[in-house]
Amino acid sequence: MTDKIEKTDAEWRTQLSAEQYRVLREHGTEPAFTGDYFNTKTAGRYRCAACEAELFASGQKFDSGTGWPSFYAPLAESAVETQTDGRYGMRRTEVHCARCGSHLGHVFPDGPKPTGLRYCINSVSLAFEPEV
Repeated sequence: MTDKIEKTDAEWRTQLSAEQYRVLREHGTEPAFTGDYFNTKTAGRYRCAACEAELFASGQKFDSGTGWPSFYAPLAESAVETQTDGRYGMRRTEVHCARCGSHLGHVFPDGPKPTGLRYCINSVSLAFEPEV
């Protein structure tokens, strides 16, 4: 993992679209089945939309039927960090980019083998880089 990236709120607002800022910096969620990547089957890598850190690979992506891109594992364990999220009266595990701290989505214990995990990630939090 590369060095951590820290920016001011004003710098993030300048760099990100309004929707990216809402999700990545304010812990928002895009509506199900509306993001660019929930149904993408193209081979490639998914990077953080805020800092371009490599987060997930298409080989770990699966169709969860939830309407968000879902992965059973990150590209590397060090690519993401988690913390408990108690918002909205629920207890969930929030997923962040380890490099810049941006909110990506949540991870749930109902995914496929080999991990049994489902990283449910907002499309707007990602930038896709197809294999060439």
